[in-house]
Amino acid sequence: MSKSEISEADLYHLPVEVREGLALARKRDRRATGGRLRVQMGETWFPIVTFDDAGFEVPLEAFAGAPNLRGLVEIHDGPRLIRTVLIIAGEPTGDTMRYDFKRATAARAQAPVDYERASDIPAGYIAPT
Repeated sequence: MSKSEISEADLYHLPVEVREGLALARKRDRRATGGRLRVQMGETWFPIVTFDDAGFEVPLEAFAGAPNLRGLVEIHDGPRLIRTVLIIAGEPTGDTMRYDFKRATAARAQAPVDYERASDIPAGYIAPT
């Protein structure tokens, strides 16, 4: 995390109204500019103009007039993968093309395991001195 990014835990000490205002401003900025959001299909990247729980929009000029995104794609916030989604093309609206999620899978910080992890495992080992 860069110094300019603030986590939700860092904002906990702020009043509720300020936190809600910051969240609203972030949401408005992301919808207006796309923030750092982009979609990757194969080796090609496209900027995301708007993003919500049901889908996203990409500017038509990114396609040179031919919207060709379909299938399984990845959505990134800067360098961080946030979702892998299966998309279907919607209708173009103005200068953007809408894509809806058929399936969305959130990115994981760790690989899934094939066994149940015990809750009482030690965090580390301290060797006797």
